[in-house]
Amino acid sequence: MNNDFAKYLTGFFTTYLEGHKNVSKNTIYAYRDTFKLLLNYCQDVKGIIIERISLDLLTSELIKDFLKWLECERRCCISTRNQRLASIHSFFRYVQSEDPSGIYHFQKVISIPVKKAEKKVIEHLSPEAIKLILEQPDKSITKGRRDLTMLSVLYDTGARVQELIDIKVCDVTQGTPPVIALTGKGNKIRRVPLMKNTVFLIQTYLSENDIKKQRENRYPLFTNNQCNKLTKEGVAYILNKYVQKASASSRIVPKHVSPHVLRHSKAMHLLQAGVNLIYIRDFLGHVDLKTTEIYARTDTETKRKAIENVYPDIISSKLPDWNKNEELLSWLSDLK
Repeated sequence: MNNDFAKYLTGFFTTYLEGHKNVSKNTIYAYRDTFKLLLNYCQDVKGIIIERISLDLLTSELIKDFLKWLECERRCCISTRNQRLASIHSFFRYVQSEDPSGIYHFQKVISIPVKKAEKKVIEHLSPEAIKLILEQPDKSITKGRRDLTMLSVLYDTGARVQELIDIKVCDVTQGTPPVIALTGKGNKIRRVPLMKNTVFLIQTYLSENDIKKQRENRYPLFTNNQCNKLTKEGVAYILNKYVQKASASSRIVPKHVSPHVLRHSKAMHLLQAGVNLIYIRDFLGHVDLKTTEIYARTDTETKRKAIENVYPDIISSKLPDWNKNEELLSWLSDLK
C-alpha cells in the first residue's frame, strides 16, 4: 500500500468535502479537529512521527485505541467519540473510492461500530417562558431593541445560531408573505415565513439604524458594537443575560438556556399546535424526517391529550371522603 496518507487527506479536505459534498465550514472544522487529534495521538502516544504516518499504519486496531483514548484520557462523551468516528469513516470511504486496492483494509476501519449513547431529553421552554425572556430587553434603548429583534427572529424562524448570524439584510423579504432566507448546513437555503409581530420588529429595527444597511443589502442583519457580524458566543451571551433576569422572577425559566433551546422550543410549539411533522422538517431544514421525529417522541403533553381523547371512562375520579368514615378514623387513632 502506498504511503499516500498526506495526499489523500489533502484531497479529502480540499476537493471532496468542499467541492463534492458541499459541507458547511463548521463540518469541515469538526473533521479537521478529528484529524488533528488523531495525528497528535499517533505522535504523542504511539510514537509515530507525523511525516511517517501512512494509510497502512492507520489500522482498525489503532483507530479503536484512538477512540478508547478519547473516552478514557480526554474524557470525551460517547456522542463526541461517535462524531470523531464518523469523520474517520467518511475519510476512509473517500479513500477506498480513490484506491480500491486497499479496500479490505479500509473496510475494516469503516466497520468499526458507533457506540450506543443514552438519548438525551430535548430541552425546550414553554411559550410562557419564551414570552417572559422576550419581555426582558429594554425597549427604550437601541441595543435593547436590537436584542429583542434578534431573539424574536431566532425563536420565530427556529434558526440555528450560525444561520442567525449569517442573515444579511437582503435575506429579509418584507412583501406578502414576509419571509426570511436562512442558509443552513451544506449551504442549503430555505425560506421561512415570518409572523407579523416579528416583521414589525425587523421593520422598526432597520428603519432606525444607519441607512448604510439599506444601501448595502449584503450587510449583516445583526451586528455587534464594532459593526461586525455577531459570533455564536456573542448571541449566547446576549440570550443568557435576559435568561438570568427572567429566571430571577419566575421558576418556569431555567438559569441557563442555549440558543439551540429556542430552536427546540419552536419545533415543540409547532408540533403541539398540530403542525404536520413534514412541514416542521422543512421549516427546520432537516434532511431526514427521522431527525424531526425526536420532537414527537419527546412531546409527552401531546401524547397525553391524544390518549385522553380516546381513553375509556373506566376509572372513576369520584372517591368517598374518608374524613367522614368514623370506623376508619377510630382505627387510625388506635394505631401505636
